Amino acid sequence: MTRTVLSILDLAPVSTGSTPADALRSSTELARLADELGFGRYWVAEHHNMPGIASSSPAVLLAHLAQVTERIRLGSGGVMLPNHSSLTIAEQFGMLEALHPGRIDLGLGRAPGTDGLTARALRRGIAHETADDFPRQLQELYGYFTGAFAEGHPFGAIHATPARGYLPDIWLLGSSDYSATLAGHNGLPFAFAHHFAGGNTDAAVRAYRSHFRPSGRLEAPHLALGVNVVCADTDERAEYLAGSGALAIARLRQGRPSTYPSPEEAAAHEFSPFEREIVRGFTSSHVIGSPDSVRRGLLDLVIRTGADELLITTNVWDPADRLHSFQLVADAMDHVDGELLLTA
Repeated sequence: MTRTVLSILDLAPVSTGSTPADALRSSTELARLADELGFGRYWVAEHHNMPGIASSSPAVLLAHLAQVTERIRLGSGGVMLPNHSSLTIAEQFGMLEALHPGRIDLGLGRAPGTDGLTARALRRGIAHETADDFPRQLQELYGYFTGAFAEGHPFGAIHATPARGYLPDIWLLGSSDYSATLAGHNGLPFAFAHHFAGGNTDAAVRAYRSHFRPSGRLEAPHLALGVNVVCADTDERAEYLAGSGALAIARLRQGRPSTYPSPEEAAAHEFSPFEREIVRGFTSSHVIGSPDSVRRGLLDLVIRTGADELLITTNVWDPADRLHSFQLVADAMDHVDGELLLTA
């Protein structure tokens, strides 16, 4: 029998006609609901220079969400490590772990989470850090948490407080087989961005499992998949609500990022052939429909990939529709000892 954990990935979407403060209040309300419904974890993602996404500072948002939840694990999905010094991230997430022991995940990505110009602005003062430096940064990060630097390492004399002794669960994130392979070599759990890179999913899953080596942190592979889900009372209603995300991604991929348009605006928009191709490529991995349709779609994905966990992300215009979507998903799943699972 499959037992797949259901979790949430939140981008704090900003809707047209609202403010980032509204989006963050909506995320707070969703985190409370997720805690009550039995979702396994609640992750927030680092993005920059995007008017429609308010989750630019995961550590700050997680500190707030931890105060309004009790059980659910909280983490980054993810922190883009090349944007920061490893010491800064160790101190931030060590502090979160010290304040909320046993509830904090540190998911790490190697992409900038933004455009090139904004990445340069973020990385001023970080000498020539690139995605190619990611394995070295990862080892430095562990050094700050554990004190286990290589002999003669220039940063070995630094005692990061509060990081030393407060190690959160570390995950690697990715949208290709590079991070999948690195996660496997390091014996770490791996979260793949199926929600926007579905064409790479099968290759990344194979790479992760084939390269996995047990570690002191993990004895067997643990795979999570990000999945874009829009659930409504009917298939037709879900498709209508999903139009907001379709128009938003069409604009983003053309260099015109915007807040999330209303479904009425999306329905009235005349998509060009180029925009339709953008939307088709982006939404081919999405699961959209009624509760029964969503359950079937998620189950098909789990059977195909063997995922241990699904990180559901839902980005629609109306926060009430987003809450309702997650409530419907929870109602369609199985509840085992207070935990929300997809079983078959």
